[in-house]
Amino acid sequence: AVDAKTDPDFVVMARTDALAVEGLERAIERAIACVEAGADAVFPEAIPELSMYRKFAEGVKVPVLANITEFGETPLFTLQELRSAQVAIALYPLSAFRAMNAAALKVYNAIRREGTQKSVLELMQTRADLYETLDYHAYERKLDELFAKEKSK
Repeated sequence: AVDAKTDPDFVVMARTDALAVEGLERAIERAIACVEAGADAVFPEAIPELSMYRKFAEGVKVPVLANITEFGETPLFTLQELRSAQVAIALYPLSAFRAMNAAALKVYNAIRREGTQKSVLELMQTRADLYETLDYHAYERKLDELFAKEKSK
């Protein structure tokens, strides 16, 4: 991947799962080898202690990612805790997905049980909230401008 890079802004991140099988020192050695081969950052998987992140960061000397997924091996460290351990990137790959699935299950169970979604409306994002989040009206105005320019050609 490093040899194929054509964009200097493209980041190659090396992942290592070696901690679980080979231990911390070997996992760091593997990560260092990846950095020496050109990796720009390191993703050590399933790190259970902040001190281990510190050792990774000190060893590899490139940005280190923490995979903060619920129900995994890594505790749900705060951003401040991760910063104190020299973690540069925090990844929350499934947090919103899991929350959405739980909310969807509540909605569909309510519909099944009650024949309507009225009792779970408070779980839902309103159209106004969605439009505000997306800045939808600005997007709509921009489209109108673009189409107006296209028509005038």
